[in-house]
Amino acid sequence: MSYAKKRYINFFAITIFTFCLPFITINGNQILLLSFDKMQFHFLGLAFEMQELYIMPFLLIILFIGIFAMTSIAGRVWCGWACPQTIFRVIYRDLIESKIFNLRKISNKQKDINYSTLENKIKKILSIGLFSILSLIIASNFMWYFIPPKDFFTYLQNPNDHVFMYMFIITVALFLVYDIIFTKEHFCTYVCPYSRIQSSLYDDNTIQAIYNTNRGGEIYKDSKKVIFKAKDLNKDNECTTCEACVTVCPTHIDIRKGLQVECINCLECVDACTNVMGKLSKKTLVDWGSTNSVLKNRKSKHFTFKNIMYYLSIVICIILLVISTSKKEHFLLNVNKTTNLYEIKDNKFVTNNYILTIQNRTKNDYTFALKIEDNKTFEIKRFKSFNLKPNQRVKKVLILKTKKRLFLSDLKTTPIKVKIIMYAKEDPKEIYKEKYLSFIYPRNDAFK
Repeated sequence: MSYAKKRYINFFAITIFTFCLPFITINGNQILLLSFDKMQFHFLGLAFEMQELYIMPFLLIILFIGIFAMTSIAGRVWCGWACPQTIFRVIYRDLIESKIFNLRKISNKQKDINYSTLENKIKKILSIGLFSILSLIIASNFMWYFIPPKDFFTYLQNPNDHVFMYMFIITVALFLVYDIIFTKEHFCTYVCPYSRIQSSLYDDNTIQAIYNTNRGGEIYKDSKKVIFKAKDLNKDNECTTCEACVTVCPTHIDIRKGLQVECINCLECVDACTNVMGKLSKKTLVDWGSTNSVLKNRKSKHFTFKNIMYYLSIVICIILLVISTSKKEHFLLNVNKTTNLYEIKDNKFVTNNYILTIQNRTKNDYTFALKIEDNKTFEIKRFKSFNLKPNQRVKKVLILKTKKRLFLSDLKTTPIKVKIIMYAKEDPKEIYKEKYLSFIYPRNDAFK
């Protein structure tokens, strides 16, 4: 099977997976969702509040290190085999333009479409219209990772209340139309930063599309093309200068020139050369391999020190991610102090007021209570235990009061750390949370 067919199968699988993933839920939570509407992040069926986004750095680190490791091992395989830009471009160029409207040939991506005929102009307009419809579907699919499909289709019925959502979808769709139809592969070359960092990640063990100069001959010298016809090559060189590998390239490069930032490892040049050389009963001159395996006849080493460090970093991040998610909080407790720093009662006692925000993150009803660690110096006023239903959030006023007059400072107010413990009466050993409050005590001359 050719690499092109393998890519099409891979693109189809990724498209189906990406389209269906938002519809999959575990215990009522999405597999992957960043909801600005409900201020939640769902990951693998676990729901995290915005206060719990400590797992996000681990996911981002795993993503970036994973891309670096993948590039170091297999070059820009992400670009050629999984990047949305590439997938959408293949859908438009190879399916819509080539297969449906017959505006171009898949085997020749260098030749521009002839718009001199009215028929081709109409076909071009129809192809843009068809992809515009697909862009709206793609933009909606993208939105499902921020708004669950169930809510999304409900919101669609109330456009006046969800203008921003409509604007976002239309903006993304317009961007896709401009990017895929007009910017084309120039996005990969001039816009995407990934192409600029790939060269620093490559080494002689990196797998990539490589032209075998040992068998085919040097077509370029000092980045300048010096061979144009097969007769100019030595008799032992096998390249036919048919340039099938050039015409099929979607990024318009000549792979025989060597590594170039435009190359996205789509391997279409490998297929093209395989077909041509196969007719001569010879092995392809453009292969998917490393510099060591293709040009130096050495065995590629994937477990180099650099790659091992990548693997180790990813494993460490995954372990930390698992530990973080396993310590998911049963309930959230936020403490905010009121604008009034303190009050003096009876010229002896001092009180501080706080606003507590509590949210039950479990699937059960619980009765929450509060206690204070230093109960010899402080006491709790105006706070009673309360019941919370699953996912319910409430705000409560907490007043801390000193039991006695403290003589701390003649010069300034003094912050005192006070530890409070909120717990569920039904399971106080498992469901509890400790917080330190800052109790502001006035300087001595504040008392009359």
